Amino acid sequence: MSVEDSTIGRHPERSEGSSADWAPLEGDSSAMPQNDSLVDVITFGCRLNTYESNVMQREAIAAGAQNTVIVNTCAVTNEAVRQAKQTIRKLRRERPDVKIVVTGCAAQIETNDFAAMGEIDLLLGNAEKMERSSYTPLSMAIPATERVRVNDIMEVRETAAHMLESAGGRARAFVQVQNGCDHRCTFCIIPFGRGPARSVPIAEAVREIQNLVESGTLEVVLTGVDLTAYGQDLPGTPRLGTLVQAILKHVPQLQRLRISSIDVVEMDDALVEAIVGEPRVMPHVHVSLQAGDNMILKRMKRRHTREDAITLCNDLLAKRPELVLGADLIAGFPTETDEMFENTLACVDECNLTLLHVFPFSPRKGTPAARMPQVHGTIVKARAARLREKADERLLAYMQPQVGTAHEILVERPHFGRINSFIPVKLLEIAPRGTLIHRRIIGVDNNQLVA
Repeated sequence: MSVEDSTIGRHPERSEGSSADWAPLEGDSSAMPQNDSLVDVITFGCRLNTYESNVMQREAIAAGAQNTVIVNTCAVTNEAVRQAKQTIRKLRRERPDVKIVVTGCAAQIETNDFAAMGEIDLLLGNAEKMERSSYTPLSMAIPATERVRVNDIMEVRETAAHMLESAGGRARAFVQVQNGCDHRCTFCIIPFGRGPARSVPIAEAVREIQNLVESGTLEVVLTGVDLTAYGQDLPGTPRLGTLVQAILKHVPQLQRLRISSIDVVEMDDALVEAIVGEPRVMPHVHVSLQAGDNMILKRMKRRHTREDAITLCNDLLAKRPELVLGADLIAGFPTETDEMFENTLACVDECNLTLLHVFPFSPRKGTPAARMPQVHGTIVKARAARLREKADERLLAYMQPQVGTAHEILVERPHFGRINSFIPVKLLEIAPRGTLIHRRIIGVDNNQLVA
């Protein structure tokens, strides 16, 4: 898992997320809701949280909830938890009459801390938050002594497909096909918030994507906590590549399919085939790398070596040169020496990475890494700054040759979109959200292309 305070180049993102499925949310997800909706949702975190927030809002409205705000939290860093608590307090001050429901990974992992907050009306675990019955007026009208509903997430064995009918006005739709994680990276707390790895059956995932496409969705992003572990719990143990190939075959109207983070050692042949050979699979691969030094990777309890990552990245680029590769990198992991850091820095070039999510290490209570010898904070910040400088260099080196070329752009906001490789584009003209436009790139401005 990775952390907030991440950047693509120097642009701070608005979300936290896992290394298995990190992405900036569309718009300011943590802003205080100002509309008159019966149920508002404030989302922190990864693409999976975005998907689940859409489901929760739909289920809460269907259950009859009114004047309710759901805060969907993230636990990947201490800062993520702090920001969630700060938002809850601000929400109570600004909207004293609203019902505040708090859920998500932070609520699941740090239940006692959130239960002690008087601002919260109802605290739900990660399993309970997806149940319509949690939001009925009768369920919401409970005494304070019964307001905590957080059960053991390790007992959950299934991930249901919740069948979103539309993308809810967003440019792209996130579809949850996997949840949970069976690995125990030493820096990561998220498996204790998400439970064991489990997958949505292929037929159900295909049916949901078909529904989304029929409603007008142009791009679908497959999401999960450990996405490339997909299928290990299903009959026949299909791999992620099997699912991707099934989607491409059975939903021919789908124009764009995007795959979120991949684990270096979990790639299957069918997945590689789809990434390098199918134009409808977007040319952007985000690798859960974390570090480029073998000793640090071992202490992180990652399952790949720097050589594995370099080989994978260069093999993919050899087969599809237009691919843009991204990765998570943690600066200042415990015991990291100058030499180890230089190995990570060099790995950026050796893997031909363009989009970096750079995270200064932050010890998370309850993880083995928090008990390891820590690198001094000033050194951590300095190393993160150097990685971000490298990120800027790599991104600029990719963007400058794009000037003068034409691209298809998916519009996310009136003056903002992304090309197929997920590079951000500032639009000088207003374009409708959720549409595909063709424009020529005329410049580079503040780590964005200009069209």
